[in-house]
Amino acid sequence: MGVMFGFVILFLLISAVFMLMMAHAAWREQVPRGLLLSLSGGALLIAVSVLLVLFHTDPVTILVTDVLFWLFLTFIAVSLLPWFPALPESNNGKIEQFDERNHMFARGNLKFYPELGNRYHQLHPEKKTVDEEIWKLPELGEPGSKFYDRYVGSIADSAFDLLDRSYTPLSQRPQVPIPVEPVEPDKLVEAVRIAAFQYGAVDVGVTALQQHHLYSVAGRQAENWGKKVENHHRAAIVFVVPMSNGFIRHAPTLPAILESSHCYVESAKIAHIAAEMFHRQGISATAHVDGHYQVICAPIAEAAGLGHVGRMGIFMHKVYGPSVRLSVVTVDFDLPESTGNHDYMEHFCKICKKCADNCPSRAISHGDKPVSRGFAHWSVNQENCYTFWRKIGTDCAICIRSCPFSKPDSPIHRIVRAYIRRNPVNQHLALIGDDLFYGRKLKISTRNVKWKKLLASIKRKH
Repeated sequence: MGVMFGFVILFLLISAVFMLMMAHAAWREQVPRGLLLSLSGGALLIAVSVLLVLFHTDPVTILVTDVLFWLFLTFIAVSLLPWFPALPESNNGKIEQFDERNHMFARGNLKFYPELGNRYHQLHPEKKTVDEEIWKLPELGEPGSKFYDRYVGSIADSAFDLLDRSYTPLSQRPQVPIPVEPVEPDKLVEAVRIAAFQYGAVDVGVTALQQHHLYSVAGRQAENWGKKVENHHRAAIVFVVPMSNGFIRHAPTLPAILESSHCYVESAKIAHIAAEMFHRQGISATAHVDGHYQVICAPIAEAAGLGHVGRMGIFMHKVYGPSVRLSVVTVDFDLPESTGNHDYMEHFCKICKKCADNCPSRAISHGDKPVSRGFAHWSVNQENCYTFWRKIGTDCAICIRSCPFSKPDSPIHRIVRAYIRRNPVNQHLALIGDDLFYGRKLKISTRNVKWKKLLASIKRKH
């Protein structure tokens, strides 16, 4: 047996181990299709290895071994090649700020403030008909929606109410104390990172605050609706909290909104603690949490090098994909910035399109990034998306569930993530594998999971 033969056998056995790791992941993630295919593939690779060893002197075996050697060698060489075509510039000039009044959540709230609704629709008469149709639908978590549950559904409602009650308006915050000693930015950021990770964050990023990161005009809360957003802070620190795969795999049913509301609360805790830490050092700081933003979190997280804003128009973390929730603290202080290039994620979004294929409201584009507000970016048809939310009574999350980047942070998925960072060929092969093992189209639940089963998964998590 020569070197070529040994190389082929080693490659087959390593591939078999990879398939068994896939089988373990499929079992943990409760994916029967992937489990069956992985076990079958692993068994086949082991069987081929055994047959080659048993008949290694046979002329046919020698020929097959030679062919496999060059195929495997080519595969390894291509897999290791670090290359992606350059992406076009996403903007060629000044990026326009986004008016928060145009956000679908802000427009949904106008149902309860007729005077503000009239003022808004005088500015945007083309939106009046669709807004009034949406107002006729149940609010998220209300009776009449598809996945309504009087008792379990109140968990999400209570969590969002907590976020509102815990927020202190800027006008009511205490004066920033005058610092006694100079602040060391590196040490302060490190302390904030420690606090963030202790309270459940998986990543923290820092970037300079740009004008387009801020909303131009407030629109979510009635008390400041229509007022210009005033924030002259210099830096932003963003916190990433992961959502549980055990909940998101039940999207679009009630567990999806239970988990998103849970992670909004967790990310808000981190932001409020971090803002107070800056405040205690004599630095003006503002926490931006669900329902109370002056900033758009996704481009801040992207600028901080934590990931990429994907086809579905939301932030995709480099490890946890779109299955995360963000909060931000802006500060009137210069901080050391974090960096990271994740252009490979955009390349993958260009070819994947699983979120668009699975979106029940057809709110996600299959096309290239259009240009709006002065730069090229994907965004959803928010009217279609939000109408579907109101009909089912949850925040859906089918796009998040379908995204290959949303896989758990397990060894096998770390290998795949490293693999697709190399080049487009790897990405195409990985996408074929994802479609094969997980399916191209999701099987969508039509009723809520049994709550005892969900409770058992929560207990296992802890």
